Amino acid sequence: MAISRAQLVKELEPGLNALFGMEYSRYENEHAEIFATESSDRAFEEEVMLTGFGAAPTKSEGAGVSYDSAQESFTARYQHETIAMAFALTEEAIEDNLYDRLSARYTKALARSMSHTKQVKAASVLNNAFNTSGSYNGGDGVSLCNALHPTALGAAFSNTPAVAADLNETSLEQAIIDIAAFTDERGLKVAVQARKMIIPKELQFTAERLMKTTLRTGTADNDTNAIRSMGMVPEGYKVNHFLTDSDAWFLLTDAPNGLKMFNRSPVKTAFEGDFDTGNVRYKARERYSFGWSDPRGIYGSAGAA
Repeated sequence: MAISRAQLVKELEPGLNALFGMEYSRYENEHAEIFATESSDRAFEEEVMLTGFGAAPTKSEGAGVSYDSAQESFTARYQHETIAMAFALTEEAIEDNLYDRLSARYTKALARSMSHTKQVKAASVLNNAFNTSGSYNGGDGVSLCNALHPTALGAAFSNTPAVAADLNETSLEQAIIDIAAFTDERGLKVAVQARKMIIPKELQFTAERLMKTTLRTGTADNDTNAIRSMGMVPEGYKVNHFLTDSDAWFLLTDAPNGLKMFNRSPVKTAFEGDFDTGNVRYKARERYSFGWSDPRGIYGSAGAA
């Protein structure tokens, strides 16, 4: 249904001092702090985890060499979604409006809506990181942050604490230790380190004290803040305003092929007029997908609550 003069009564009369409600700043591109962006030219993208070899065994004198084999482990699929919205203005509403160009104002509102949806969908990956219902499982068959990520031929590994913990010095140090213990699909240790913390707005003051102070927080001891002095989280922390759990927190690691966004079709806008009615229609559309391939790309705690 087109926006008509019935929805814009005050804008048709003289004496109006201000129009407000769509001038707010917005949180934009917070997904870029979490997801590596790649382009896509097909309906979906798949990435396959490969297993390497196990630890090399000792060969006895005169004995034959041992052979090992490699295989595919699991497949992560990124299914692109189409996001679109439109609005229409009647010819009379455009003609009779006294204060500004309706199309310019509402195309900005359309862009705001498209941006908001993208941020919500991106944050949904972390908001459901501990959801074990099955709907949000990754290629390995379990949730993003899980204590039992299966591997092809090695033992399961965990990218979440054994007991969910709130963000503090102890839990952050343990998370960094746990990340350093990550293994590959054959149980070999991999050199992975934390690089960036992602937190909800409720934890920004805690994170600032933990990562920026020179000395330890919450103690009278004159001890060095080891996390800061050792540069254990080199890219610091970023607040994501679309996270819904006030005490969940995450560490992104430098493992390749972790969390990704595939951009199938960038946002496009279009407008056209209707000959019969004179109405003008405006549309925005884009296609993308968010997900993850290797769960070693993140470590997360759901918080103690």
